[in-house]
Amino acid sequence: MKVVLQRVNSASVEVESKIVGRIGRGVLLFVGAAKGDNEEDVRLLVDKSLNLRIFEDDAGKMNLSCIDLGFEALVVSQFTLLADTRKGRRPSFTDAMDPAEAERLYDQFVKLCRSSGTRTESGVFAARMKINIENWGPVTIIIDSKA
Repeated sequence: MKVVLQRVNSASVEVESKIVGRIGRGVLLFVGAAKGDNEEDVRLLVDKSLNLRIFEDDAGKMNLSCIDLGFEALVVSQFTLLADTRKGRRPSFTDAMDPAEAERLYDQFVKLCRSSGTRTESGVFAARMKINIENWGPVTIIIDSKA
């Protein structure tokens, strides 16, 4: 499972011109599930994403997490994180999990974020979404449960 985490001042997600999720300061988490991923991958990445020390303390050092500061999370499914671009010019998605199983893990990811006490919004699985982001930093980090 992969997550691309972006530190944001604000972010929102629209589906069919309707905002379905919006947050203020916190993290935007793009989540992609690979074949073979399971609930342990979800737990690992939720914990890492929300507890990663990517926010500055009073000394200007990245020592604080989303949970430490009571910030928010926006979770968006993105199977394209599993793109294999090693051959040719068209990405292959053969490593991406079957959509029905990926949706189950995505829903679990959102549920675990919420159960952490973090105010969590989400996109709509498999929908065409418009993401509006005001990056903060920018800070963008890739987290892989298999790495």
